Amino acid sequence: MDVAMGSGGGSGDEPEASNSNTRKGKKSYHRHTTDQIQQLEKFFKECPHPDDNQRRKLSRELGLEPKQIKFWFQNKRTQAKAQSERADNTVLRAENEKIQCEIVAIKEALKNVICPACGGPPFGEEERQRSLQKLQLENSKLKEEHEKVSNLLAKYIGKPISQIESLMVGVPRSSLDLSPAGRTSLINQRLGSPALDLDLGSTSTASPYRLKGIPEMEKAIMLETAASAMDELIRLLRINEPLWTESLADGRYVLHRDCYEKMFPRASHLRNATARIESSKDSGMVTMSGMHLVEMIIDSDKWSDLFPTIVTKAKTIKVLETGTLGNRSGSLQLMYEQMHILSPLVPPREFYFLRHCQQIELGIWVIVDVSYECPKENTSLPSRSWRLPSGCMIQDMPNGCSKVTWVEHVEVDDRTQTHRLYRDLICGRTAYGAERWVATLRRMCERFAYSMGETTPYRDLGGGVFILPEGKRSIVKLSHRMVKNFCGILSMSGKLDFPQLSEVNNSGVRVSVRNSTEPGQPCGMIVSAATSLWLPLPPYTVFNFFRDHRTRVQWDVLSSGNPVHEIAHISNGVHLGNSTSIIRPSIPDESMLILQETCIDTLGSLVVYAPVDMPGINIALSGEDPSDIPILPSGFVISGDGRLEIGSSGASTSENTGRSSGSLLTVAFQILVSSTSSPNQVNVESVATVNTLISSTVQRIKTALNCSGLD
Repeated sequence: MDVAMGSGGGSGDEPEASNSNTRKGKKSYHRHTTDQIQQLEKFFKECPHPDDNQRRKLSRELGLEPKQIKFWFQNKRTQAKAQSERADNTVLRAENEKIQCEIVAIKEALKNVICPACGGPPFGEEERQRSLQKLQLENSKLKEEHEKVSNLLAKYIGKPISQIESLMVGVPRSSLDLSPAGRTSLINQRLGSPALDLDLGSTSTASPYRLKGIPEMEKAIMLETAASAMDELIRLLRINEPLWTESLADGRYVLHRDCYEKMFPRASHLRNATARIESSKDSGMVTMSGMHLVEMIIDSDKWSDLFPTIVTKAKTIKVLETGTLGNRSGSLQLMYEQMHILSPLVPPREFYFLRHCQQIELGIWVIVDVSYECPKENTSLPSRSWRLPSGCMIQDMPNGCSKVTWVEHVEVDDRTQTHRLYRDLICGRTAYGAERWVATLRRMCERFAYSMGETTPYRDLGGGVFILPEGKRSIVKLSHRMVKNFCGILSMSGKLDFPQLSEVNNSGVRVSVRNSTEPGQPCGMIVSAATSLWLPLPPYTVFNFFRDHRTRVQWDVLSSGNPVHEIAHISNGVHLGNSTSIIRPSIPDESMLILQETCIDTLGSLVVYAPVDMPGINIALSGEDPSDIPILPSGFVISGDGRLEIGSSGASTSENTGRSSGSLLTVAFQILVSSTSSPNQVNVESVATVNTLISSTVQRIKTALNCSGLD
């Protein structure tokens, strides 16, 4: 290394040589030899700052002047410092570039981040300010509501709120029952408040009691329960993975239990070892506007009309909040419902629950249902079903349609009560799961749209029946009541069992006797009989057999073995199987017609029919109200058996409803055996006749479908 020496003197602690001195050194001194440089380099590594004695020693050894040694070390230190700074700059520049890249990556990630609390997108600065203002307004509103509730509570119990809080001091936390019922009991004990005022003598068929009044404290607890359930449901609707996982067995979405319990810790309501949890999630498009759909779901009567094949009884016990006029946001009501489908072999599910509606965005509503513990002093039977926060989100779409996302989440204990024929279907979440609610809602919305349309297709099949629009709507209304009546009898409370028909693939015959006094039904004693059986055929094949009027003679006793003719046909949906028909049996001098409705969706189908005399049909065809026309339906319920086919792809089509290996068929008849209301008129012979009728019908169905070998 060639280093020019400069002139000058001084010790090793003197300032470094300047560039001018270096340039002067080039003129005054010769360049060093390679050996001299190597020895200087070696010594520099050992001692970069030599003193005077060391410089003189080096000058003697290398044959150089002391000033040359001094300036060489000064220049060497300057170069080493510059190299170190360049290396440090390079490292810092690389780290700076790395940090810049990380900042860019973090900014991009923040654009797509999901809020863990609600599953929604992150707030920008403007959104954050708007959210802050909104929270401040809500906080102010909550303070006003708190003051209002405090004043009402103080007025109700005659004590100021400060004394109420002092009463709760000293209560051991271990003794607190934090369930709604436990909190109510504790508050009533400490404050001396009366319990819920119930009219236990109510004769309502939809609910074993009627609420006459709710204390303000109980109402506050209901509001708290509903608000908490709404928060949970919104998160269940918006978050998919890892909260929801796709089942490998059938492709349906179920809750990941560990993830759910970490997010929403709670104790199980049903303590029995046989209790289980059912969870499901599904979505679909329906042909009804969002606001119209919200109104129908909140109204208990319209709710049962919307789901006639699932909800057999529904009643609003108490309206706690009516909600905002025009969108029903904030409405809250205590309700009762009984759910039952398929067969008398399936026990009904009863729920007392709070239904809360909230509009979370423009054109988007969330409706949550959550069970609420209500005292039922007139029954000692324990609850076998409990609804965890469940419900739907309704989003308005163009052209009057809506997108509905449904969540079902319940605790049930009905496995031991359910016949083995239906256990796979019930325990597999198919019977009451979100997919069935969405499929039923889609079909019923389509039916309503077809029935209200002025140009809905119908066929005059040469029977001389020309249906005007108002007559068509009246016939469809009558048919809808017929289907609701048929589904309502399938639970068959107080049924009698006739086990002699019970075989490997059959359940036996259930018979129920009731006194009918309701309008729209024949007055007198009615015997209902039903049986369920398994068939090794696809559900769609069985459905086509029953809806084909050409094969009706093989099973229908009303036709007396004669062929029938379809004289009018009204379509109720896109699928050809969704229709209402008027059928004429080929019986001489017979003025009776048959009203029939067939309906099908992705999970099951119905064929329901009833004899109606000619004057009754004429009333409906004229467009008059058909509510008083007596009708006594019979029919069939067809569904998959819940056992997935080996190698099934999981795709659902209209020809492969349920994706099952076989079908479950329920046959149900109703017969008026006496026009009087005296139960003494119904003897054992009448019941035996109905039993024989349904048994022979089942045998004819098996023969027609080539399934006689099942026995």
